[in-house]
Amino acid sequence: AAGLSHMHGLRHHYAQSRYEALTGWKTPAAGGPIVRALTAAQRLQDSLARQTISRELGHERPEITAVYLGR
Repeated sequence: AAGLSHMHGLRHHYAQSRYEALTGWKTPAAGGPIVRALTAAQRLQDSLARQTISRELGHERPEITAVYLGR
């Protein structure tokens, strides 16, 4: 189980770093703005970033990124 949690930690770190690279701001989980606080343009950027990261992590559903990124 230790290996699995290490893998989860790596995915978590990757997702947060990737989100910041794609959007220019931190994830809600890392102290960045919650989605409700974003402008319409930022929400679109947030959504596209989540879709990209979801695909890169091998998930078909962008909602799964909430586990790694927060809402």
